[in-house]
Amino acid sequence: MLSRKQVLHIAQLANLDLSSKEIEKFRSQLSDILGYIDILNELDTKEVKPTSQVTGLENVMREDEVKKSLSQKEALSGTKNKYKGYFKIKSIF
Repeated sequence: MLSRKQVLHIAQLANLDLSSKEIEKFRSQLSDILGYIDILNELDTKEVKPTSQVTGLENVMREDEVKKSLSQKEALSGTKNKYKGYFKIKSIF
């Protein structure tokens, strides 16, 4: 079972302020999770190939194609707010 000190350290790393009730709750839950991991560590995985996903889905990518795009004048044609050939927007800061 994780100690109260260990749970507080984990909470500090996650930048969490925990109440005493939450500390005890997470102490139990985190200990259970680590127990399950210990069970999984007992499995022989020498013959299992590493994988990043198991669904068989693959990224479908297309080749980049150079296509005609809008001219600067066409791109700015739908706005009233422009300045020196650029879109004019309210400042963000």
